[in-house]
Amino acid sequence: MSFDNTITTIDIWSSKIRTIIWSFDWEKKDKFMVLGIGVANSTAIRKWNILDMEEFKNNIDKSLEEAEKMAWQQVSHVYLSLNSSSFDVVSSRWVIAISWEEITQEDVDRALDMTRSWVEFPNREILKVIPEFFSVDVEDWVKNPVWMAARKLEVIARIFSINTNVLNNIRKSVSDVWIEVLDVYPNLLSSPEWVLTRRQKELGVVCVDIWASTTGVTIYEEWVLKHAVVIPLGWDNVTNDIALWLRTSTLVAEKLKLEQSIISTDENDVKEKLFDLWKLNMWEEWGIDLKYLSQITTARYEEIFYYIREELKSIWKDWMLPEWAVFVWWWVKTAKFLESAKQNLKLPCFIWTPKINDEMSDNFIHDPVYSAIIWTLLLSNRYSIETWWVSFNMWGIFTSIMNVFKKLLP
Repeated sequence: MSFDNTITTIDIWSSKIRTIIWSFDWEKKDKFMVLGIGVANSTAIRKWNILDMEEFKNNIDKSLEEAEKMAWQQVSHVYLSLNSSSFDVVSSRWVIAISWEEITQEDVDRALDMTRSWVEFPNREILKVIPEFFSVDVEDWVKNPVWMAARKLEVIARIFSINTNVLNNIRKSVSDVWIEVLDVYPNLLSSPEWVLTRRQKELGVVCVDIWASTTGVTIYEEWVLKHAVVIPLGWDNVTNDIALWLRTSTLVAEKLKLEQSIISTDENDVKEKLFDLWKLNMWEEWGIDLKYLSQITTARYEEIFYYIREELKSIWKDWMLPEWAVFVWWWVKTAKFLESAKQNLKLPCFIWTPKINDEMSDNFIHDPVYSAIIWTLLLSNRYSIETWWVSFNMWGIFTSIMNVFKKLLP
């Protein structure tokens, strides 16, 4: 692995494991080029419980190996992107005294450390501490208090945590294939961090990211993270509903959901029409009613929209976010999805897609399915470059040598 201009990110979720090796320009930190992409089925995780450690390690190794072959690079350390139903977000507050007349960055770091030190998290590990706002003496809603004159500093922060067993098992699986984990980013945080604009965060916006078995909802207003929650429903529930009610396999149900399903906003949107399953080029040879398929799909999506709206109501923001509801991920390809979202949420809606300017990206990365891994790349490049340099010096050479011997063994 070239240590001067490459970053490797892995997106792990309960359906797929995606690895991308990137090359970036140190002078232009926002300019990236994709070197290698690896995708493997995640067959050992169900609802974020690892069922088979050996199979899970093989899935990770397969994804890494595919990306390494395409990029002609040897990976020794990575950044992880995770979504999990075990994510939790709590608010914490702390006040510290200022030693000198001005607030320094050390004072801000000390205040944030105290917010996490005095909150009990049994069997949980803290991933990130995000300041909501600061209070400097009598001034509230301060975004950056560094170099302000004050006697005391108060911070309100959001603490993102995950179940310790889940995180330890994932880290152990990655380390067992001789790869070091530099940092872990929850998709619940990374998605709005780079998808939403500063203007949207100021006026009020909700970012919705539906994964396989969960849905992440984050709400911003006045540049502040107002609310973040994980709803235990995802697009796998839609697939399972179709498979159950049509008496077919989940593979056929997934293809029907993406290619033939329509989320109806009105009874007359979909007319009764027989569709022959042999047209899907699979083993099924009988017909289904497309209107019945639409009713199954619509019912589950409307349930997801209902819980999203309930989260908005819980903080008194129902119908009161002027800067839209921003949706990401590939499940939004379902026909008439935006119309249904607008009708159920009573908000203007928008589908975000990543924009990376290079030839390989034109073929692969513009699909919303790669959104989470791009967020992790951008966050790691912004916040964790120093850690990455130290990691190479201490670990990279050893792991690269071990990788070579590992691949030579039968």
